[in-house]
Amino acid sequence: MSMLTAFRNTPFREKTAWVMAAILIAGAVFYFQMVAGASQAIGRTAPPGMGFVIAYVVVIVIASVIAMTALGATSPREAEAPADERERRVADRAAHWAGYVLAVLLLGALWHYSVNQDGHMLFHLSFLSLMAGQISEYIFQIYLFRRGV
Repeated sequence: MSMLTAFRNTPFREKTAWVMAAILIAGAVFYFQMVAGASQAIGRTAPPGMGFVIAYVVVIVIASVIAMTALGATSPREAEAPADERERRVADRAAHWAGYVLAVLLLGALWHYSVNQDGHMLFHLSFLSLMAGQISEYIFQIYLFRRGV
């Protein structure tokens, strides 16, 4: 069975989790490449810039709208259907576990700040924690859809 056939046979909400995880990972790479480039140019951690955050949000929103529109167009009945009991349980459990990821990473960012006193890095690590929390939620959903709840 080809990967495309396997993807077509995947439940709609699992497809959306795969697509959103990929978009968010690509967005995070995009954001941190901008930050790394700016940091390298000035020789220290780049200050938080709303331009970086706005660029990240714009990329995520545009990619998400395009991807979800395409997915919805290929499976309109599934896209319109409300989540069933299993899908709600998967979403709840994945969000619960993602909260732990967020908390641990934020504590790590705070620890890094307490040791290095770099407020710019605190911002970037906190933003990374938010990104990783959301990415992990989609990854946990994929895992739970595959494993079963």
